[in-house]
Formats: sequence, structure tokens, C-alpha cells
Amino acid sequence: MLLDSLLKKVIRHGRFAVIDPGGRRHVYGDGSGGPTPTLRVHDRSVLFRAAIDPSLGFAEAYMDGRITVEEGDLYDVCMVVVENFERVGLSGLAKLKSVLRRLLRPLEQRNLAHIARRNVAHHYDLSGALYDLFLDPDRQYSCAYFARPDMTLEEAQAAKKAHIAAKLRLQPGMRVLDIGSGWGGLALTLARDYGVDVTGVTLSTEQLGVARGRAEKAGLADRVKFELLDYRKVEGRFDRIVSVGMFEHVGVGFYDAYFGKIQHLLAPDGLAMVHTIGRAGPPGPTNSFIAKYIFPGGYTPALSEFMASVERCGLVTTDVEVLRVHYAETLKEWRRRFRARWADAAALYDERFCRMWDLYLASCEASFRVGGQVVFQVQMGHTVASAPMTRDYLYNAGPEAALGHRSAAQ
Repeated sequence: MLLDSLLKKVIRHGRFAVIDPGGRRHVYGDGSGGPTPTLRVHDRSVLFRAAIDPSLGFAEAYMDGRITVEEGDLYDVCMVVVENFERVGLSGLAKLKSVLRRLLRPLEQRNLAHIARRNVAHHYDLSGALYDLFLDPDRQYSCAYFARPDMTLEEAQAAKKAHIAAKLRLQPGMRVLDIGSGWGGLALTLARDYGVDVTGVTLSTEQLGVARGRAEKAGLADRVKFELLDYRKVEGRFDRIVSVGMFEHVGVGFYDAYFGKIQHLLAPDGLAMVHTIGRAGPPGPTNSFIAKYIFPGGYTPALSEFMASVERCGLVTTDVEVLRVHYAETLKEWRRRFRARWADAAALYDERFCRMWDLYLASCEASFRVGGQVVFQVQMGHTVASAPMTRDYLYNAGPEAALGHRSAAQ
């Protein structure tokens, strides 16, 4: 079978097994590692579809119950598969389809304003009750910052916000733009703890309503304004610009427009910081399961892909930090919490949705642990003097110190 041929070529490290519809067990890999994670395929049609597009074929079959995990955990399966596909790559028809998807990437990421809003709604306009099942109370839906390995998720998310604030070099009274402001947690924290005025823009009506309600409840509505607005439509001048977890939705063809807008909006002595998921390796296509079911129009760029746009737009890069493994730890905790509330999630949606979401969290954790996914924090300004000469200012006012007297915005 095609899938058997593909797995024999790709699964070279560790151990992985598939029980086919006829009950035959096929074992792949060099036998290293611990117990053998095992899948059972219940429908013969799955074998061909998974061979053509392993990510989407497996995902849809798992969501539909046509593939089940017989031994081990779904995460164990993802770890073996992700690590080997990262090392070896695809072959045969699966490789051909991947090449075609990369060629068609400009169409897949044609994130014009109306398309961008539709893509955002697909994910971020899901029930807020779903996100309450696994996020921290501040609803920080991006990579946490584990300054210490024993941090709770809540502590690590507060540390992430403090780390970002340190990079922004905030002073009371500054005007701050938050591009992709989500449920408002970062904007509210910056206004409350650092005395700045924040404008947050989002394309999610669900997030907008929550963020505005939180600002009113916190007594910060006069200093934090949230708008349903595309970043391309923002006007004004800002001392600081921050964007966390939004750049992944911009689309490669719009990088110049994005950084050009930041350059236009940023005050002459201002600082901007973009926090985005990225690739440690060269550019490639978005995982087909993630592109179809989780983040349509989304893309995690290589650093080389967007730094050229930063340069072309006249911005000077003043600092680049690569957060490694932090997101794996974040996703691990999100998945633990989600699985503990599985019945509640099924009541909101259904079992198929729960399997899809579980696969999303498990596969992404594996990708950040062994698959070359990282997080970039890129700080930039108009001149080389926009930020201090050394990084000492980050660690003197970093997350460890901040956690001593600041808490997450409620």
C-alpha cells in the first residue's frame, strides 16, 4: 500500500505501528525509544488519502473515528511522526502535493481585508466558553514565557506580558497601538501597570465585545480603546506598537504592507515589537490540517521571509529573540486543561470537534518540541539608537522582577 511505502521511507527514528483494516500490524522505525505508539485504521480508504496528504488524511480520519489510537497517547504518535517528517521529509505523491501547495501559497494566503476578517472569525469567534476551558483567566492565547521551569501557566503568561513591556520601554502617558488585541489582556495590563494609553484593533467581533467589557469592568475604558479595525485602516501616531500572535495571519504577500504601516504609524523615537510563531528552518507550506481546520490563511514564516520586508520599509531591527520550547510547554498545559474538560467541550460542540482540537494541541506541541517551530520577538525602530545599546534593561526589569508585584489583568 502507498501509505506503507511512505512510512517505511520516512519513519526511521523511534518506533511507530499501524494496524491496517485487515488486522495486520506494521511496525516502522529503528526500534529506539520507549513503548510503541500504535494506530488502528478502520477504513481502507484512509490508507490512500493519508499517503497523498499525511497531515490532512490522518487528521480527517482521526476526527471521524476511522483511525483510533490503540496504544500510547495521541501526543506520542505526533512526536514520532513530526520528528521523522522534519528530519526526512515527504516522498512520492505526498511530496508532489506539498510542492504544489507551496506554489499555490500566494492564493492560499491572499488575506485581503474581507478575507482576513472571515479567516479570523473561523477561529477566534468560536464560543468564549471554549477558550475558558483551557486558557488562563486573562485569556492569553499565545506563547507563555517560562522564566522558571516551575512556573504555572498563569505565572508564565504574566511573565510574557512583563517581558514584552520591558522591550517596549514604556513611560506613563505614551500612546500604544496593539495590533491584534485579542480579548484585551495585554492592552489592559499595559494601561493599568505602566500608565499608558492603548488602542487595540481586532477583526474578531467575539473578542471585541469581551475586551470592551473587560475595560469597562476594570475602570480603564477611558485609557484603553478597542476597535473592530483592519491594521491597514489604522491612522494616527503612536509612541509604541506591539503585535502578539497576529502576524501569522498577515500573509506573505502583505508583509511589506504590514511593516510599512508600522513604519508610518510609529513616532520618530518610537519602538515596535512583533511577537510571532515562526520556523527555525527555511520557508515551507502550512500544515494542511492546520490550514483547513484551525487557521485558514495562516502561515508561520521563516525569519528570512519577513526581515527583508522590515528592511525595505525603512525600519531598523534593534533586537531579535528566539523563544524555543516555551510554546511547547504552553501547549502542553493547554492540552492538559482541555482534556480535563473534554465533556464540557463536547457539550459546546461535539466529539468530532473535540478530537480535532485535541489533535491541534498535541500536534502543535510536538512541532514546537521537535519540529522546528519557534517564536520570534522582533524589536524595531526608526534608528539604531531607538533602543539601549545593551540588553541589560530587559533583565533588570524583566519578568522575574515584575512577577513580584504585578498580576495578570482580570
